[in-house]
Amino acid sequence: MKIVYGEKYRTVYSSDPAAAPGRMESILDELGGAFDFVEPEPASEEDICLVHTRSHLDRIKKKPVIYEVALLSAGGAIKASEIAMEEGPAFGLIRPPGHHANPDNCWGFCYFNNIAVSVEKLRKSGKIKSAVIVDFDLHYGDGTANIFAHVDEVVYHHLGGRDRIAILEDLESFLSSLRTCDVICVSAGFDNHEEDWGGALKTQDYNEIGKIIKERADALCGGKRYGVLEGGYNHVVLGKNVRAFLAGFG
Repeated sequence: MKIVYGEKYRTVYSSDPAAAPGRMESILDELGGAFDFVEPEPASEEDICLVHTRSHLDRIKKKPVIYEVALLSAGGAIKASEIAMEEGPAFGLIRPPGHHANPDNCWGFCYFNNIAVSVEKLRKSGKIKSAVIVDFDLHYGDGTANIFAHVDEVVYHHLGGRDRIAILEDLESFLSSLRTCDVICVSAGFDNHEEDWGGALKTQDYNEIGKIIKERADALCGGKRYGVLEGGYNHVVLGKNVRAFLAGFG
């Protein structure tokens, strides 16, 4: 398992919870020397415009600090996708998050849709024909869903359910319904933890989510899988939750 990470992700680029100081450090402290770390490169404007309008890119470009780190975040997702296709599972320890970024607008601490950019680049380069995106963030990824709403080859699924059992059952049910895909991609948000905003999942549930996705990826697409960080705002538990997920996912 390789972790895509760059020091610029520590940048406090705004006042929102995703950009809060100490957030990335809380994860790094838990991951320690347990994983191989890989440096990202910024996405190009052409990469961003695979899923966003030029006018949306230009609006973000007017905020130079945000623009720089948002390009690097999308680039980190691209790097994770490339590793997944060529070497093995990967995780983009990136920020800003992305799943609320729509083609021509964004909200919810997001600017560019990292997971969508990475999937579309894989498709346009001919590396895949189809992809499945699993999103276990507390919040529905409206941006991702809208970007791929009319793309039959890309299936987006947000885990539903009011409690931990229902959420895990929803994941099992959805993945068992799949018959084929070339890669499983994960929008990994940790804000549905019992000590975070959603209050539903335990730390061990993230480990189980990782295991379930790994097993299904092994069966469907030769194990090709990667994830990228979305939400998760309680710094006391965030790193433990990320590590639990990666232990199962890898």
